[in-house]
Amino acid sequence: MWTQIDANISQVTGEKFQSQQRRSVGGGCINEGYAVSNGEKTYFVKLNLASQVAMFEAEALGLEEMIATASIRIPKPICWSTADNSSYIVLEWLELGSGNSNSSLRDAPRWQEMGRKLAAMHKASSSQGFGWKINNTIGSTPQINTWTADWTEFYIKHRLGYQFQLAKRRGGNFPQQDKLLAAIPELLADHQVQPSLVHGDLWGGNAGCTALGEPVIFDPATYFADREVDIAMTELFGGFPAVFYKGYNEVFPLDAGYERRKTLYNLYHILNHFNLFGGGYDSQANRMIDQILR
Repeated sequence: MWTQIDANISQVTGEKFQSQQRRSVGGGCINEGYAVSNGEKTYFVKLNLASQVAMFEAEALGLEEMIATASIRIPKPICWSTADNSSYIVLEWLELGSGNSNSSLRDAPRWQEMGRKLAAMHKASSSQGFGWKINNTIGSTPQINTWTADWTEFYIKHRLGYQFQLAKRRGGNFPQQDKLLAAIPELLADHQVQPSLVHGDLWGGNAGCTALGEPVIFDPATYFADREVDIAMTELFGGFPAVFYKGYNEVFPLDAGYERRKTLYNLYHILNHFNLFGGGYDSQANRMIDQILR
């Protein structure tokens, strides 16, 4: 497998690469991750089952789309394919600061700069509406990105509605599901949304800072959406300080009513966590639905 990966790297980069060191590193809860080096050059390699190669292709295309905005640092995808029984993606190696995003970006100027640069990325739009050129994944869950002119329709059908369908198969019980979906047009009625290129899975574990102090985001679930979906998720699990939002609003101020909408947008991720992990996420989702409908 590694010989095939080395050969693909060599072919794509035009430089002979033969890995001599392979060190296991965090690949998230979905993939295995490795730092692969020949002593001079290092790459980040993520592995999964061969059947998951489309997931890596979509990730690569999402990274390339974000890189094209020339806004915030994104790891460059090098190549992706299958080898033996595995699928893989090879990414540019970025040396991150020590610790997680909370520590590596703890000083205010870097957090503020991350907010500014994310806002700049969110200014990238699409004339095709909401969605994306292909479906991708949120975690390992399929994420449907069929182009849709209306944001409310897109969010009902391809985000919450789809997650509720999956949750029903898993045995989830959401008594106010239909009432919530029927209420969304009114909940979003006064919100004028322009499509923005979003990361799509922007929690603290997918943000960091290079050893040189440059903010970076990675592991996306890219599509064109209401930009508030990214901002809402930064609040879902915490870790982003007030100065991050200050920087964001300096470049692209949030619209009035965001505080009312963020729970609606974060419900998508809690439903997805239920579909991925089960546990108490159904109870949390029902509490969020109650809050939204009050």
